[in-house]
Amino acid sequence: MRKEFNVTGSCNPEWHYMVDTAKRFESVERLIDTGKYFTINRARQYGKRIFEAVV
Repeated sequence: MRKEFNVTGSCNPEWHYMVDTAKRFESVERLIDTGKYFTINRARQYGKRIFEAVV
């Protein structure tokens, strides 16, 4: 099966292209650990909710 971009619902790494966000999580975790503030300002379907759940 050929991978494709998914714009609705959950992504499946076997079926859809995925972005590696590990570096972003690490930088925000450093901010949280040092008591810094941060904001997430992105458009729809960028992964804000998943980011919040992981961090």
